Amino acid sequence: MTQSQSSKEMATGYAARTKAFNILVYVILAVMVIVWIFPIVWLILQSLRGEEGISTPYFFPHEITFKNYVRLFTDERFPFLRWFFNTLFVAVLSCVISTLFILMVSYAFSRLRFKSRKTFLNFGLILGMFPGFMSMAATYSIMEIFGLKQQLIALVIVYSAGAGLGYQVAKGFFDTIPRSLDEAAKIDGATRNQIFWQIILPLSKPIIVYTALTTFIGPWADYIFVSYFMKDNSDNWTVALGLYQMLGNQTMSEYFTVFCAGAVVIAIPITVLFVIMQRFYVEGVTGGAVKG
Repeated sequence: MTQSQSSKEMATGYAARTKAFNILVYVILAVMVIVWIFPIVWLILQSLRGEEGISTPYFFPHEITFKNYVRLFTDERFPFLRWFFNTLFVAVLSCVISTLFILMVSYAFSRLRFKSRKTFLNFGLILGMFPGFMSMAATYSIMEIFGLKQQLIALVIVYSAGAGLGYQVAKGFFDTIPRSLDEAAKIDGATRNQIFWQIILPLSKPIIVYTALTTFIGPWADYIFVSYFMKDNSDNWTVALGLYQMLGNQTMSEYFTVFCAGAVVIAIPITVLFVIMQRFYVEGVTGGAVKG
């Protein structure tokens, strides 16, 4: 056997193994996609199911209807539309405030050098490791003292007050922006405030989008704080707490398909936002604003 024939056989064998490996990877990914999509498809089908009851012995509904969605928005016992706008108000306001807090704290830690800077960085990191619900009782008492008991603005304060502790990702992004931009702006007479708002933020669209999405999703889907703070004040419930009431012992059988319809509806805004801003989201996670 000549050397050229041996090389060709090795190349052929390598190509065959590579092809087999690629096929295996595609099969694994396909299975993962099916496993991930299956619950979503099931939820959508349940929301369109015309048959009443909690479950059926078959996967595809015998009757497809939109009556569950109609009932979701018209039922007086469970005012979904009111809860939806409560959730939207809390999520949007918390998102705006939290995003500003995170960006300003991150910029300060990234650019400023001051005494005890590393201590604050480490302290913030340690505090961020503790679950927020550990402070629910104390926070509820504080809200009650200020007359904000069972008020939507109390939820906004709770979601926004500690947002600055989530500075890690944004700080890493700001670290990638050359300091020469700041120095050049200082030479031209710009203040720190002007540098942040007029130079750094316009270059930080990816991290702004990433931060806004993450701070919006939290209040949008939160159940723990809402259930603790709002208790029996159903007018100020958010969607997460309101939909959960449909799964009570007395209402689950009647409202289960309506609950599924509500779950689909509240997933739509997050899905649309993520699809539209996916490119900026990925750039914000990976970092890198300006090369050089």
